[in-house]
Amino acid sequence: MYLYPAIDLKDGQCVRLLRGDMDAATVFNDDPGAQARAFVDAGCEKLHVVDLNGAFEGRPVNANAVARILDVVTVPVQLGGGIRSHETIDHWIEAGISRVILGTIALRDPDLVIAACGRHPGKIAVGIDARGGYVAVEGWADVSRVTALDLAKRFEDTGVAAIIYTDIDRDGAMQGPNVEATRMLAEAVSIPVIASGGVSGMADLRALRDGIANLDGIISGRAVYDGRIEVGEAVRLLAD
Repeated sequence: MYLYPAIDLKDGQCVRLLRGDMDAATVFNDDPGAQARAFVDAGCEKLHVVDLNGAFEGRPVNANAVARILDVVTVPVQLGGGIRSHETIDHWIEAGISRVILGTIALRDPDLVIAACGRHPGKIAVGIDARGGYVAVEGWADVSRVTALDLAKRFEDTGVAAIIYTDIDRDGAMQGPNVEATRMLAEAVSIPVIASGGVSGMADLRALRDGIANLDGIISGRAVYDGRIEVGEAVRLLAD
C-alpha cells in the first residue's frame, strides 16, 4: 500500500482547498518541483498531482508546473484535472505521466474512459469525488444524481487501473476519512481503490490500512504539509 502525497496546483502554486472551495485555498509552496522533490527525498514512491484550475476550466492550465515536477522526479506521477479528451490523455502520457485520472469525463462519457484503457493499458484511473454519496464533477461545482457506487461499478472489467475515491465533505477539513463509505466502494468492485479526503494523522492511515482490504493507497495533502503526518514514517507504516 502506498502513500500518495497530494500536490494540488492552483495558479502554479501548491495549495490545499477546504472542501473543494477554490476561494478557501492555502498556499504551501510556490515551487511545485521543489515540493515534489522533497516528498521523494522523504521516501515517497508515488505522487498524486491535480490541476485544480484545469478541473474547473475543462482543459490543462498548470502544464508548466506539471512539467517542472516531471523534470525533477523519477517516481510515478498520477495526474488529474481537466483531462477530458484522447488528445490530452495522449499528451500527458507521452510527457511522462504514469497514470491519468479521469473524473468529470468518466461521468459524462464513460465510453471515452473505456477506449482510453484500451489505448493505454494500466495507465488510466477514474477519479470519483462524492458529496453526500453522489458524484460531483466540473471541479466539484456540480453534483449529479449518480451515486459513487454506481459509477464505480460501470468500470468493472474495463481495464481501469484504479479508482481514486474522495469524500469532498472531508477533504481538507482534517476531520478524518470516511472509512465506511470507502470500504463499501472498495468491496463493491475488484478495481484497486485509492482513498482520499480527511486524512488528519497517523491514526487515520492505520484505520484505512487495517479496515479496507482492497486498498491500493492513501492520498494525503494538508496533513503532510503541516507536519501531522511525517512522510517517511507514513511510507513505512503503509508498506508494512
